[in-house]
Amino acid sequence: MDYGIAETSLGLLLAAVSDKGLCAVLLGDAEAPLLAELKRRFPREALVPGGTAGNQALEMLIAMLAGRECQEVLPLDERGTLFQRRVWEELRRIARGETISYGELAARIGRPRAPRAVAGACAQNPLAIVTPCHRVVGKNGRLGGYYWGVERKRRLLEQEGGSC
Repeated sequence: MDYGIAETSLGLLLAAVSDKGLCAVLLGDAEAPLLAELKRRFPREALVPGGTAGNQALEMLIAMLAGRECQEVLPLDERGTLFQRRVWEELRRIARGETISYGELAARIGRPRAPRAVAGACAQNPLAIVTPCHRVVGKNGRLGGYYWGVERKRRLLEQEGGSC
């Protein structure tokens, strides 16, 4: 599994690519915890720093953070339940600069009584930024939680021109 790490406006960004596609996008403040998280998620994978696929993924993610359209889109290697993958797919339909509530997201996938399950799927999202769970807020408009920290969520929304 190739991975690359780059400094961004959000701190460090780690992108990992398996033979099937982009499988992890992690955010953090230091390299060691990011690598530990990657190893925890993929304990059986040999991790190769600085490979072509990892660097290509980083370039794509940095372009996304800057609001640019990506010329090439990497395939995704999302590992999750059918429900989680439905949530993640719907998250990618939320336009840059927009936010919705967990309840609205649940309704969009045909599960209007499952906002807590939707929130759980958001918390398990393996592809930060690519699958923009940061665009989901509480029904009162509050930012709520974010695996990578509420301040990063606020900065992502500000960069995208959304309200926070």
